[in-house]
Amino acid sequence: MKMIIPHSRPMVGAVEARAVASVIGSALLAQSGKVMEFEHMFAEFIGVKDAVAVNSGTAALHLALLVLGVGRGDEVIVPSFVCTALVNAVRYTGADVRVVDVVEQDGNICPEAVVRAVNKKTKAIIVAHMFGQPADLNRLSAFGVPIIEDCAHSVGAEYSSRRVGSFGILSIFSFYATKMMTTGEGGMVASNNVYLLKKIRELREYDNKRKCMLRYNYKMTDFQAAMGIVQLKRLPDMILRRKRIASLYNRGLADCPLSLPVETDNTSRVYYRYIIKSSRKSAFIDHLRHKGIYCASPVFVPLHKYVNQGRCPVTERLMREAVSIPIYPSLNRSQVNVVIDTIRGFYGRS
Repeated sequence: MKMIIPHSRPMVGAVEARAVASVIGSALLAQSGKVMEFEHMFAEFIGVKDAVAVNSGTAALHLALLVLGVGRGDEVIVPSFVCTALVNAVRYTGADVRVVDVVEQDGNICPEAVVRAVNKKTKAIIVAHMFGQPADLNRLSAFGVPIIEDCAHSVGAEYSSRRVGSFGILSIFSFYATKMMTTGEGGMVASNNVYLLKKIRELREYDNKRKCMLRYNYKMTDFQAAMGIVQLKRLPDMILRRKRIASLYNRGLADCPLSLPVETDNTSRVYYRYIIKSSRKSAFIDHLRHKGIYCASPVFVPLHKYVNQGRCPVTERLMREAVSIPIYPSLNRSQVNVVIDTIRGFYGRS
């Protein structure tokens, strides 16, 4: 029987099940004590003063934009080589997205492209740390524009010996099923600015409020938070597993005609995805799928094409060449060897 190796798989088990069952048994299912415990633990892990849990990464980004005063007539700079959630969150506020190109080496937002895009309408820059590799925060912080760090791929990654999510005025995280850690669905906003986080808490829920204003139903449940607490405790081990798999890929694929990930100086990446670049992308993906190994394009559609906004040559090249191969904590050594051997076979390496 052919071995099937999926592209992604969450690492959850009996400990998460017991934590969720305990909450269900308590009958306190909605946002309560477990959510607050998760928020405090998460803020401490990132190295910021506080954090606010919500029901998705998109909700986290929407609220972050709102408390920065982003609205109609404003522009928010976003990278092209990223998912469409960023466009949706910006448009929820009535603002416009300004899409810019990315860096060839890691797919992160390009500082030179940001320089060209900043104008008097620019209200924020969303800096996504793509695939677990931190972006160039030093250069991006020099423009005098508020930065929202999008850490959906990068919880646990480090830049200048600090965890990402501790640099921007606000940072957002996603805990979707296949992210670095999961609560099934869920998200978080983190910051050292407790005033902005207080405003986010005010907008996160609408019940029992005296002042009439637009608010949202973006709460996280206690059983999601219970799962998140377990996952956060396991995260350092899961990151270590990802790094070990990446090291095996680095050695096993070194002589193949591929471009492999490169870790930038002054950073510690967490390998949410292991992205290779192949000039034969379609044939490569088809070959591995035929062997039971599922790979994927890391981005479904580039944002500059999604919103019909000019050209981003580097992003377009990455769309033609970038492939995400399986890397997740439950991938065992024999499966990793199968992936390596299959890729080597595609390129005629014995």
